[in-house]
Amino acid sequence: MKCPGQDSRFWKQDAITESKCPQCGQSVEFFKDDTARRCPHCGHRFVNPEMDFGCAAYCQFAEQCLGTLPEEIQNKQQDLLKDRVGMEMRKTFKTDSRRIRHATTVARYAERIGKEEGGGNLGVIIMAAYLHDIGILEAERKHDSTAAEYQHQEGPPIARQILENLGADEDLVNQVCDIVGHHHHPRKEESLNFKVVYDADLITNLEEKQAKDPMGMKQLTEVIDRTALTETGRQLAREVLGIECSKP
Repeated sequence: MKCPGQDSRFWKQDAITESKCPQCGQSVEFFKDDTARRCPHCGHRFVNPEMDFGCAAYCQFAEQCLGTLPEEIQNKQQDLLKDRVGMEMRKTFKTDSRRIRHATTVARYAERIGKEEGGGNLGVIIMAAYLHDIGILEAERKHDSTAAEYQHQEGPPIARQILENLGADEDLVNQVCDIVGHHHHPRKEESLNFKVVYDADLITNLEEKQAKDPMGMKQLTEVIDRTALTETGRQLAREVLGIECSKP
């Protein structure tokens, strides 16, 4: 027997609604079980605004099912993916609280720099920040070293597996893995996404170093001005490291 709620014989008047096409503004008729319809006036296909698409926030096949997703659902998908990448980073490092704290701090600074700079992809930025050191354990195991070259070698395959298992699209995976694969060594020409992650890592490393073996404010300022790749990164570094409120 078909569920009465899904059987059109039991539908009432409110089972059919009209919504304006976001492309041309004309009315489009939806039945309550229509996930999406094509506007007969302009041909634009859009989702039924009366339906609850909570599942689309986490389903990797949402776009295939619904077509072009509304911006709010796209944002939810990316937010959820960022959170899950952070969880996978914690799983990889297990009880290594120092490295978990480092990656989490880099991600927090990267998000702040990325928002201030504008023009980058915050999803790529934050996921690359979480995963930038993801190859360090494998570098230690295989090469008995945490040198940058070994992290760059071992990190991208692990980052790729994490992201693909979470259903990330290929372009995002490639961008994140590219950053992970050379995050210590900027190229002559770099994307804003890379610059933001690089600066966030720089600030975190300097903050950790200052806690153990502090440099003088003049030397610290010179390092920041010479090394940081974004103006927002320089400003945040000065704020985090207390340079602006220090006496010359």
